Amino acid sequence: MRRILEIDPANLTVTVQPGIINAELKAAVAEHGLFYPPDPASYEQCSIGGNLGTNAGGLCCVKYGVTRDAVLGLEVVTADGTVLRLGGKNVKDVAGYALMQLFVGSQGTLGIITEATLRLRPAPPPKLTMLAFFPSLDAAGEAVSAMTARGLGPATLELMDRATIAAVDDWQQLGLDREAAALLLVESDLPGVAAEAELEAAEAACRAAGASFTLRAADAQEADWLRQGRRLAYRALERLGIAHMEDVGVPRSRIPEMLRAIEAISARHGVPIPTFGHAGDGNLHPTLVFSRDDPTAAERDALVRDALYRAAIGLGGTVTGEHGIGLARKPYLEVQRGPEVVAVMRRIKAALDPAGILNPGKMV
Repeated sequence: MRRILEIDPANLTVTVQPGIINAELKAAVAEHGLFYPPDPASYEQCSIGGNLGTNAGGLCCVKYGVTRDAVLGLEVVTADGTVLRLGGKNVKDVAGYALMQLFVGSQGTLGIITEATLRLRPAPPPKLTMLAFFPSLDAAGEAVSAMTARGLGPATLELMDRATIAAVDDWQQLGLDREAAALLLVESDLPGVAAEAELEAAEAACRAAGASFTLRAADAQEADWLRQGRRLAYRALERLGIAHMEDVGVPRSRIPEMLRAIEAISARHGVPIPTFGHAGDGNLHPTLVFSRDDPTAAERDALVRDALYRAAIGLGGTVTGEHGIGLARKPYLEVQRGPEVVAVMRRIKAALDPAGILNPGKMV
């Protein structure tokens, strides 16, 4: 089910089947001068159906939102075979309960999405791209908080720590500053001089937070190399051993605290935890790296994950910003949400899937 059923420039929508790959969809609508914003780092491999199932985020979600924000309509098949048509092409529609939003992010536990009508935007201008390097993770976190407080809305605001920088640079030979404790990738897709002004404001925030230096991409090719470096962060860490990427989120003002907590957890358990992620919306990916022949890896992995989840929750955050609860995080759903909320979720699951045949055992 990989077809594009309709591209509708008049209504800025595209209707697709769930098997189409995110990058294929982007390329198809770009031919019409249009833009589909959600862009997980795995956009060249992941399907729109998978993006809908997990409510995926990506590098642009700091400005354009996550997958749910791009959904206008769905066709869903429920456990008893009923076909539901939810939403459509209307930008505003508040008729009845928001069932469509319920299915997005439900990880296939409530119904099977067979068609989606997605919101498009006119293609923005080419991005202006900047890197800022910092002597400490705290300084990078403070820069993110400062940009948020100043009301800046960059198209991309991504973070990589020292270990991730080194892993990416070893592989891609980008000439990154390997002595820096962290870097921020900041991009603007505003038109004309507005993009230059936004990057200047971002650069000022970074320097005020203690950035050691900043640089601008010289052209679109260099910008793409830098962006790809961030997209390849996890694959670069996989080259170091067994890499387990996590997915915690905190309020943006508390990013410095979460980064400090990750460092402390790493030191306490003796496990390297390189960190990268979507700093602009507080969604970080601390990645546990174990030696391939470490007999204690599974045990220590569980202990470190528990500490990371509880640290995020303690800061008013979440155990998953974009990857979903699934199986590994299932015990922590009630810790974060509370038993009353999870009880309501279970009642919804029982009402829509009483036999438990849809992705059984997942989430609740």
